Parts: sequence; C-alpha cells; structure tokens
Amino acid sequence: MDKPVKTHSRRLQPFAQPGRLLAAKIAEPIIRRLIRRFGIGLSMSDQQQFNRELCEFLASATTPFHAVAEMARQLEATGYERLQEDTAWQLQPGGRYYVTRNDSSIVAFGIGAESGPEGGLRMVGAHTDSPCLMVKPSPEKCVQGYYQLGVEVYGGALLNPWYDRDLSLAGRVSFQCEAGELRTALVDFRKAIAVIPSLAIHLDREANRSRSINSQTDIPPILCQLDGDDTQDFRELLHSQLLAQHPECAVEKVLDYELCFYDTQAAAVIGLQDDFIASARLDNLLSCFTGMRALQQWDGAASVLLVCNDHEEVGSLSTAGAQGPLLESVLKRIAGDHTAYATLTERSMMISADNAHGIHPNYADRHDENHGPILNKGPVIKINANQRYASNSETTGLFRMLAAKEGVPVQSFVVRTDMACGSTIGPITAGGIGVRTLDIGVPTFGMHSIRELAGSHDACNLARILQRFYNYRGSLSAN
Repeated sequence: MDKPVKTHSRRLQPFAQPGRLLAAKIAEPIIRRLIRRFGIGLSMSDQQQFNRELCEFLASATTPFHAVAEMARQLEATGYERLQEDTAWQLQPGGRYYVTRNDSSIVAFGIGAESGPEGGLRMVGAHTDSPCLMVKPSPEKCVQGYYQLGVEVYGGALLNPWYDRDLSLAGRVSFQCEAGELRTALVDFRKAIAVIPSLAIHLDREANRSRSINSQTDIPPILCQLDGDDTQDFRELLHSQLLAQHPECAVEKVLDYELCFYDTQAAAVIGLQDDFIASARLDNLLSCFTGMRALQQWDGAASVLLVCNDHEEVGSLSTAGAQGPLLESVLKRIAGDHTAYATLTERSMMISADNAHGIHPNYADRHDENHGPILNKGPVIKINANQRYASNSETTGLFRMLAAKEGVPVQSFVVRTDMACGSTIGPITAGGIGVRTLDIGVPTFGMHSIRELAGSHDACNLARILQRFYNYRGSLSAN
C-alpha cells in the first residue's frame, strides 16, 4: 500500500479511495495532537473565521476613536443599547447596554436575568490606545522642498520600525459647522500619504551598530514635494478630507484635531503553517476584540461587563483612562446606592486582558528561565510580587479552572528579578475600585512596534475562556 504524501500543512489532506479508513487512522492522532495543543472543541474553520474577523476589526480600528466606533456598531448589531451619561438609566434584567466617553473609551454591560448586579459582575478590561506618532498642533514643515508634519511620540513606541513604512493618518477633528456650533467627526485617509525614509547606510556607516533616533528631528514624516514658495495649510487639508468623508457635516472651519499616523499594511495570518497574526495595534486591540466577542456570546444569566479604556499607554490618568472615574461611575449607577455598590464590588472580579511578552528565540535570556511564554501555547497569567500586576492566587485559580474546562493550556509570566516590570489597568482598577483582579494576556513578539506578532490560535482560545467566565454561574471568590 502506498504511503500518504508527507505534508507540512496542518490541514488534513484528501486521500485516494479506498483510503477512507486509512485517512481516519492517520487523521485521528493528528486531531488528538491538535486538541492537546490548541484546545478541545475548536474547529479550524471557527478559528479561521475568528481570525478573519479580528483582522477586519484591526483594519477598521486605526485609532482609539475608530476602535470605539466599530465596537459600538458591532455591539448594537447584537442587541446592546446605547446609554448617555447625562441622562437617567432604566436598566432591566436581561438588558444589554453600553456607554462611551470621549469617543475613545467604552463600557458595555449586561444585567443578569438570573443573578443581578448584587451577585457580582464578571468584568473584563482592556485598552483602546497603542503607541503611535501624533500630529502636533502647528505641524507644517518645509525642508529642501519636502512637506513634512511635526509629530509627538505617544507612549513607549519602538521608533526604528516606523522607518520605510507606508503611513496613513486618522483620528478625530473638531470643527465649526455652518450653523456656528462645535462638532466633531472621525477622519481616516485610508491610503498611504506619508513615509519616514531611512538614511542610507552609505551616509551612516554605524547604523547597524549604534543607531539612535532623535524624536524631535529624525521622525517627521514626508507627505509630498512643494514647488518654490508653495505652502500647504494642514487645516485646509483636513477641511477637504472632512467634506469628502462627511459632506453632511457642513464644515465651515477646522478648529483642532487628535490625529495619529498608522501603518497601512493590513493585518494578516502569516507563517509557513499559518502560526501567527501580524498587525499594528495588537497591543491592545486584540484584547478589546476578544472581550467583545466573548460578551456577544453572553447567555444572559449572570451580570457582565467589558471596559476598554483609552490612555493606558501614557499612564491612564485622564477622563477616559482607567485612573479616571468612568468605570466607578458606571458601577455605582448599576448598583443603585452605596451599600449595593460595596456588595457589588466585593462579589465581582475583573480580568485585565493585555498582551504578554512571549519568549523570543533570539533573546531568550531576557526572560526568567521558568516563565517564558510560547506563542500558541495558551494565554498567560501575569504575576508580580510588587503588584505591577494585580493577580493573586484566588483570581489565578479561577482562571485556571475555567481554562481547564475549555481544554486550553495556561502559561505564567514573571519578569526577571533584575529587570523592571511594566504594568496594566489591572492594578489601577484593583486599587481604585477595590475589586479582585487578574492580569492575563496573549503572548506577543515586538510589543510596541509598528507591527506586532501573536499566535494565530491564542486570541480565539482566550475568547473561549472569557466567554466561559461571562457565563460562569458559580461564586467569583473562594468559599
């Protein structure tokens, strides 16, 4: 009998007749290995569909404003009702709601039909912002006939990867309409309009040894060339873009803006065996999308909540950030009074979902040897003795229990003792709200690069655990 052709693809290959029995025999151990590695009950088609939708979301969510707008659209499509902070709320058992602040943060929640808020909220937290280059208020530069825009670095960005990328521009614009009133609208050029060219190796022979970047002088993007004494008014450019995208707005004058450059290369599943997802803004739109998908699968029994804050990358201290009052305000309105609020927070739990550092094969020594997360080996519990992460044994125990029920493996990350540890919205929420909290994340390469890398199985598997968490009917604390 001929042996089946050897293949490096994970997809099961067709076999010639009478090969059905042979195919089943060969496929069975392959399927068992896939189940052990990637979790029980997940078909490849489900995972592929999830990743396609994730990539589509990443393409739409070019800024925190666009991320929130897209999340609002998708939540409304699954029955979530928009609330306004300045009006009274009439919350009903089984109701699905959401509220936004600054157009860049969102809180979505559901009131359980079987267990109301007094039974505790199953909460997931993430953030909508990512490191980027933001346009300055008076940005115009003309050097050697090239039209450039001055930019300010937002967050802890890796700057080298921004060179030689096709960049576009998006964000929120404030304007005066023809009626003389203040309005805002989102813009996105949706095409490559700028680039930051590298300096040739011939002009910097030390570039591969010691290249440093001056964020003031070295990174203004080039948009076009100008002839002679030609000038370009950036606000006029925005005026034209607003009219093109929103002709109904009757824009009279652009007043101000919050705009950032982004890489136009689309998110993609890559690798010889489709092992990876490569994209901008995986930190932390991957968690926003994953939390949203889990929330959309809520069964309506217990009370649930998803909060996605802006400004995490710059410390979270803002009206829309995790150090601001947004989440606390929503929780108090859900609870109804001070005593009920204390009961709610005591019985609730927050899963702070932010990316984790996967162990890099070229830099394995940057990890503790026992805590180096591997891509596609499951979500990562993040632990820090100095409370840079908010995980404790109670919250990690529940997460491990839920993951085991889904057949998804779990990893741990502890930073090397001789290195500084980053942080998340987890400790901020735990300290500000007083709710028990867990810090987790999907292992990632190139965090804070213009293009990051995650495993193609991890986000979908995390969504399964978060869905089980939302639908969990047991106590969120140890009895």
